[in-house]
This record gives sequence, structure tokens and C-alpha cells, in this order.
Amino acid sequence: MAEELIEELVEEDSQTGKFMTFQTGKEYFGISISYVNEIIVMQPITAIPEVDDYIKGLINLRGKIIPVIDVRVRFKMEPTEYTDRTCIIVINVKSTVLGLIVERIAEVDTILDDDIVPPPALGKKDNEQRKYVYGLARTGDTVKLLLDPDKLIRQDALEAIEDIQEKEQS
Repeated sequence: MAEELIEELVEEDSQTGKFMTFQTGKEYFGISISYVNEIIVMQPITAIPEVDDYIKGLINLRGKIIPVIDVRVRFKMEPTEYTDRTCIIVINVKSTVLGLIVERIAEVDTILDDDIVPPPALGKKDNEQRKYVYGLARTGDTVKLLLDPDKLIRQDALEAIEDIQEKEQS
């Protein structure tokens, strides 16, 4: 299925308004495909000591060391076991390649700017996700939370990961 989605991405002549959507918990999220490099199956993950709990570790993707974060843990949801549907969306954010562990890929969706509304201010728990969500979009009968990848990983965590990557490659 992931291969079909990648082919669909390649066939598109414009990435404008295209979002890779995925499910985590009961929520559907979307990330602009302009950030998406590829989708891969779960890989063996090497843990990194003394980093935030949402940073699961590092994977070796064709000789390149890539940090992976668990989206579910990042959003303060209960952790869950990885299954055969769990995969990693490899994205490029702030000139750093990183992987997002997600429970299930949904589809590539076209979402126009006019269909995106800012997220409402709700309770304290919702503010945790809202930090990373810049908009909501209704597609069919589902509301998708659109992520701002630049906010998914804290700057100090990004710097620590970059230091580890440099050490791994030398």
C-alpha cells in the first residue's frame, strides 16, 4: 500500500494542496507531501540515552542515520504496540531528515487552503496537540488535523540529534 501511495505522489505534477494522511489513535492527521521523502516499514531502532521519550531512537536507512519519533507519544497519547500496519513516514524538516512512527497510513488527500480552518481553543489536553496543528480540514466524513512539522521536534532535541548523527557518521 505504501508503494502505491508513493507512486501516486510521483505521478502528481503539483504538490500544492496534497497531504499524506495517517491515523494515530482515533485521530487522523495530515502532513504536506512537500515534507515527505518516503514511507518505510518499521525498522530496528537503536535507542538514544537521555533524550525526550517521544524520540524513539535512530534507524539506519540505506547508510544514513535518521532519528525517529513516535507521533503518538509526542501527542501525549498512551503508547501502543507496533503492528504490521505501523510504518515510518520519512520527512525532511529544518534541513534534517527524520522519521515519524505512525499507526496507519490513510491516503494522499487534496486539501485546498479554503478548506482549512484554524483549530479551536479547547481544553488543556487539546492544547498539547494544538501546538503542532496549524489547521483542521474536513475530507469526506473525517476531520483531519494538519501538522506543522517544524514544531514536532524541539530545537534543543534537534540539536542533540544532529550531534549524535555527526558522531555516528564519523
